[in-house]
This record gives sequence, structure tokens and C-alpha cells, in this order.
Amino acid sequence: MKLVILDRDGVINKDSVNFIKNPNEWVALPGSLEAIALLNQSGFRVAIATNQSGIARGLFDMATLNAINDKMYRSLAQMGGRIDALFYCPHAADDNCACRKPKTGMIEDIGRRFSVDLTEVYGVGDSLRDLQAFADSGCKPILVRSGKGEETLANAKLPNQSLPDLSLPLGTLIFADLNEAAQHIITED
Repeated sequence: MKLVILDRDGVINKDSVNFIKNPNEWVALPGSLEAIALLNQSGFRVAIATNQSGIARGLFDMATLNAINDKMYRSLAQMGGRIDALFYCPHAADDNCACRKPKTGMIEDIGRRFSVDLTEVYGVGDSLRDLQAFADSGCKPILVRSGKGEETLANAKLPNQSLPDLSLPLGTLIFADLNEAAQHIITED
């Protein structure tokens, strides 16, 4: 089975430092829904792994998160695409859970859910914690410059420089957006 794991905010939809707190604030990035549909049409299953600490912070509840995701599903269906699974971490950073990226719990759960070897899976994100979770799980990390991607790239150190905690994982590919990343993933298949 062919699988791609995506972060949500900043990869599929516009991100906000104030969080995406209701369906009206969820706005797809140009070309992202078409990219997911193209992945689906090329035989890929698509899963999402997203940190949603706004729940722990009391900024929105589960019903609101479900409404936000329903808007994403409906918008994607209009483009002929689908999300096969959505995993989220509702915890705050100081909860020390195993699922919040950069930890690998969500990614490993996705691997088990789909019975897939994660070394064959691309993981697409816009932040260092996304890339770390993907790489530490064995996935092939891709950084997109959308969302926090430009900032992540500007702040990242090259591997083997000082401050290794800020290094992009070895082998990280960099693309402008999800559409460009999807094109690469399909041609590499």
C-alpha cells in the first residue's frame, strides 16, 4: 500500500498563530486540495497527523474540531479527493504525551493502522517538529515552504552544525508547497 502522511495547518490550509478555532478560519492553501486528490488518483492513501493543542488550551472543543475537519473533508470531496485517516494530538506541549509531534506516537499509530513500513512513507510538514517526528518514525521527511515552512528553513541549521536540535533531519526534501511535493512523490513511486 502507498501512503503519505500530512500535517494539516500550514500544509493543507492556512495556518494562524492564533490557531484555527472554527470552520470559517479554515481556508485551504492554493493547490493543496488538488494535490491530495492527485495523490489519491495515483493510488496513494492519505493520512493526517496534526497537533491540536487548542483543545487543551480551551480555544475550541471536539465538536468544533470535528466541524473544522468536516469542512476540509467536504472541500476535498469537491475536488475528487479524500483523507483516509486523521490522527490528532489534543494535548498541550507541557502534557508530555507520546502523541504530540515531535514525538512519534501519532506517526507510529498511523503505521500500525495501515500495516505499512514507515520507511516507504513520505511525511509532509511545515515545521521542524513535523520533520523530526516523521524522520524519527522512519518516514521520508518533506518540508514545504508554505505555512511555517519558510521560517523553519530560515531557522534550521544544516546537519553536523552546532545546535543539532535545530537541524533538518538528514534526507529532508524541500518543496514550495504540497502540490510540488505531491508531484515529486508520484514521480518517485
